[in-house]
Amino acid sequence: MMDLDMTTIDIEAARAILRANDRGGYTVPTDRLYPFQWNWDSAFVAMGWATFDKERAWRELERLVEGQWDDGMVPHIVFHAPSDDYFPGPDVWRTRHAIPTSGITQPPVFATALRRVFEIARGPDAQARAARLYRCALASHDWWEKARDPEATGLVAILHPWESGMDNSPAWDEAMARLTIAPTTPIRRRDTSHIGAEMRPRDEDYRRFIALVDLYAGLGWEPAAMWRASPFKLVDVATNAILQKAEEDLLALAAQFGTEAERRRIEARMARRAAAFARLWSEERRIYQARDLCTGTTVDASTSAGLLPLFAGIPSAGQAAALAAELEDWLAKVPYPVPSTSPLDPRFEPKRYWRGPIWAVVNFMIAEGFERYGHAALASRIHLATQTLMRDGGIAEYFDPTSGDGLGGSQFSWTAAIRLMIDQAVVAGPAREKM
Repeated sequence: MMDLDMTTIDIEAARAILRANDRGGYTVPTDRLYPFQWNWDSAFVAMGWATFDKERAWRELERLVEGQWDDGMVPHIVFHAPSDDYFPGPDVWRTRHAIPTSGITQPPVFATALRRVFEIARGPDAQARAARLYRCALASHDWWEKARDPEATGLVAILHPWESGMDNSPAWDEAMARLTIAPTTPIRRRDTSHIGAEMRPRDEDYRRFIALVDLYAGLGWEPAAMWRASPFKLVDVATNAILQKAEEDLLALAAQFGTEAERRRIEARMARRAAAFARLWSEERRIYQARDLCTGTTVDASTSAGLLPLFAGIPSAGQAAALAAELEDWLAKVPYPVPSTSPLDPRFEPKRYWRGPIWAVVNFMIAEGFERYGHAALASRIHLATQTLMRDGGIAEYFDPTSGDGLGGSQFSWTAAIRLMIDQAVVAGPAREKM
């Protein structure tokens, strides 16, 4: 266990990172490598701010929805201020929004962050602020239903790997390899000038990423046209699990700020999604796996995303036990949990972004999920390992599960936020009461 003095130092270091990455009400993930506001980063960061600066937590969420579109989508990047340190910038996205943004979204952590900030930051204006942001969250969830599940299957799809937040996961390999479209935008990568190429997606990945951006930009970012034309259409386990947990939190907010019709709408979506998740469970693999809607097939890749349904209370008790057993098999191969790709998979790369490294935010959600199912020892093991990684490897973007080394960007905001959330135990557990 870490001694008290070291814990105090770690907490102060994490707070200092958030302050250093503050750009006036919004937090960049890290200096230069990611110089804008990212969607799910900021949701976690808001929860981190709430542990010591409640006003700043509210502002993080409010600045994020400054970029929300009229149809309810919360873009994955909001370009509040110009920077040449990142590609692709607003000139590539061509979204024609009042505030420059990207044209796609990311896993919807916003409602979960809003609920937790509201429960912590009970200032005199908290009711009014939460009521306004509830409306933003509801519009976002309605957008997911309409734009990403137009056939009412219960499960939403992503139309770009970046929408998953897990950009170069092996789960996307086959679908990306099928792409025949070429980018029209010249590739001007900035990321590999900041950190080593061995820790980032490969050039061929970027060509395909930008090809999809160019395709959708040519369609004017119109959701129905994108759905019809997309050659990449996958039901991502993580996105659906995070959305289901966010619906649970949105429902709690709706009890205070919503209408009876809104509550019924949220409940209906949750019921459909919970039932539809059965199609993603692999009894043989003991994990949830993505589905490719273009081929109608299951994606044969076991990744950390497959454990995230625990976070939303989706598996049965037996499935939760199977997920715990599967993770134990992974940890027989690597000393640190939770690698982003199974170390039993030949595509596992311990240093390359989402193909092996550990991410603190995913660890946090998985640990909360295991705790929810009564696997307290495993949850505690994941939390303690996450703290150890940060202590020994720094507040890094991600970590090597074989060595514990910090990788990617340094002084990373959402990693710092998780450090604060774990240590100070300000985030209510899974058994918390409705508001």
